[in-house]
Amino acid sequence: MLHLIATSDQLAQLLAASRRQAGLTQIEAAARVGVSQSRISALETDASGLTITQLLALCGAYGLQLQLRDKNQPGALPAPNVEW
Repeated sequence: MLHLIATSDQLAQLLAASRRQAGLTQIEAAARVGVSQSRISALETDASGLTITQLLALCGAYGLQLQLRDKNQPGALPAPNVEW
């Protein structure tokens, strides 16, 4: 599924949902990416302090792939209707 993220709040919600979908507790996710459980909890509430390294590690742990695209490029997919 394609998720378009425009705010850190949306990213926080996506991280929490993706962790649950991957069947991981916050403790298990923290162990996989080398941070504390409280850090996972904080990022799922406010992802504004998330580092690129942590984002990539979380994507790997949750089975996500980070993809960037030019939203103004001709032929770009229309924005899906996504509910958080």
